[in-house]
Amino acid sequence: MKRRDLLGYGAVTAASQERIHGANGRVRVALVGCGGRGRYVSGFMRELSGVELACCADVDLRKARRAAEAAGGNAEAVQDFRRLLERKDIDAVVVATPDHWHAGVTVMACRAGKHVYIEKPLTHNIREGRALVKAAGAGGTIVQAGLQHRSAPHFGECAALVRSGALGKVHFVKIWNANNMSPAGIGTQPDVEAPAELDWDFYCGPAPLGRYNPLRAGPTFRWFRDYATGFIADFGAHRFGTVHHIMGVDAPRTVSASGGRFAVGGMGEMPDLMVATYEYEGFVLSYEGSNLNAFGMPRGGSGLKYYNQRGMWDRPNGMAFHGTKGTLFADRIGYEFYPEPGRPGSVPAGEAVWKQGADATRQHAQSFIRNIRENLKPEASAEFGHRVTSAALLGNIALAAGVKLKWDAAREEFEGGPAAAGRLLGREARKPWNFA
Repeated sequence: MKRRDLLGYGAVTAASQERIHGANGRVRVALVGCGGRGRYVSGFMRELSGVELACCADVDLRKARRAAEAAGGNAEAVQDFRRLLERKDIDAVVVATPDHWHAGVTVMACRAGKHVYIEKPLTHNIREGRALVKAAGAGGTIVQAGLQHRSAPHFGECAALVRSGALGKVHFVKIWNANNMSPAGIGTQPDVEAPAELDWDFYCGPAPLGRYNPLRAGPTFRWFRDYATGFIADFGAHRFGTVHHIMGVDAPRTVSASGGRFAVGGMGEMPDLMVATYEYEGFVLSYEGSNLNAFGMPRGGSGLKYYNQRGMWDRPNGMAFHGTKGTLFADRIGYEFYPEPGRPGSVPAGEAVWKQGADATRQHAQSFIRNIRENLKPEASAEFGHRVTSAALLGNIALAAGVKLKWDAAREEFEGGPAAAGRLLGREARKPWNFA
């Protein structure tokens, strides 16, 4: 970016900030990607006084129109998100597109002086992530990752438990995502002509342009590497983020992975089973992702509800922090701490601590508006989101490389290892959509 452009964008940001304070905190938001998640998150923002959804953009114009109507009919519906970036009256953008568009929309929004709330995973690849962080810094805008665990009070309590020494020394952490999609997976459909209301070329954007298939658009895009990052980054990003938060780390030293497609049929390239091992400073992290069985881990004795629980014994998503004095199990809506028998910690030996929490998406979405109004740096900043997403993406690269990889987090390069692994840190985007 040229210096004069940078100064111009800074002026736009300053003007936007002045307008927000000068209009009693009024914030005009635009939504890019009008599926269920985008409407859900922006809806929580609109609960706050003075927040208006001014524009809805989606490559499928039908979705943009439905989102605009649901917002009361005053929002403009557009197919090309670049139109809303030209509007001087829009202060912030919610990015809820498929993964492969996250970086592009965010970089352009930052350059246009807009604040950005971006859904996880932050980007499709690591090179894009660093470019996004640089754009956020250069534009002087607030960029908040949609990692709502950072706004959940019960995870703050988990961090305090670990840091207090109640668990003793924690050298082993385990995170998992479990679901059962056997035997058909997402199914199979033939390629067809794209609907008239969908700009398929624009949907593909930086990804290769292939034939339209209904399963490559909509929620099932997650099974295709052209647009998505797999179970480990899509759902695992939340858990990696919580581990980074609680353990006070930002990058692993090494990563190795195993897995493949064993029993789930249907279209898509993602593995149905993946296990990755990470070495961090002072501890080992094990990630398990399975689409072969939804059981996850057995439940404890607390009687708490678990996130996405399907049966009374199921614990499909979560984190376990194994310490020398006790073990902490946590998920999106609660935690359980069990002292190790015979090794009392900060609670009486054998006395468990249980806490039912709740999903914090509302608090996280509304904190974005507060951060804009008060010019505060988000806890789930662009840098935090990039580091979290990078950890997950390193698992994908290790699986593809088939070897243990050493990661230089400062340079964001591998130390040795196959050249093919280094090439997977980014990809050659389809012109003109290269943002890395």
